[in-house]
Amino acid sequence: MHYNITMDIKTITSPETLKPTQESRTPPGQSLTKKWPVLHYGPHPNLYIKDWQLKITGLVKNPIALNWQQFNDLPKVNLLCDIHCVTHWSKLDNTFQGVQTKTLLNLAQPLPNATHVIQHGKSAPADDWTTNLPLTDFAQENCIIATHHNESPLSPEHGYPARTIVPHLYFWKGAKWITEIELTDQDKPGFWEVNGYHMYGDPWKEQRFAW
Repeated sequence: MHYNITMDIKTITSPETLKPTQESRTPPGQSLTKKWPVLHYGPHPNLYIKDWQLKITGLVKNPIALNWQQFNDLPKVNLLCDIHCVTHWSKLDNTFQGVQTKTLLNLAQPLPNATHVIQHGKSAPADDWTTNLPLTDFAQENCIIATHHNESPLSPEHGYPARTIVPHLYFWKGAKWITEIELTDQDKPGFWEVNGYHMYGDPWKEQRFAW
């Protein structure tokens, strides 16, 4: 079922992780942790590989729907990055494995008027949790749809079977349990954005909240 991690593939490093010291890699207001805290709204879903699909919809020339095997047949990368949560913790030196978002976008071919991405995760509320970000951010070299963390499959609490990793933004900007990537021509707030979180979420500018 294409489940095991493969290490003999291309490794990319997030630019922030290349900074020379832990202090320079840690955004303001953050505290370092070696653990990976579990934070999400509502109970985590139990998704099964046999039922999972990743769709790319909206303003694309070629809408696609990939099952687990089709997704895992795409080229993989290892991503070395730091992650920063809006709740003030940062975890350095993570290795994720997955498919680059630009690989998926190349398959779907965004239309010229597509400017933003709405990620849909199959979780509360109503099995359609969402978050937004600009298409230019989602398409960056170091953004991936990850299936593994530090050589192990993602746990259910951390987004199994797949989640988005957007290292340069606060961690909520990468949807857990992702099932759909929707391209739009406007910036639509997702779940946490409607509830007061920042529309962009740059940790280096402490863009935690909209006020």
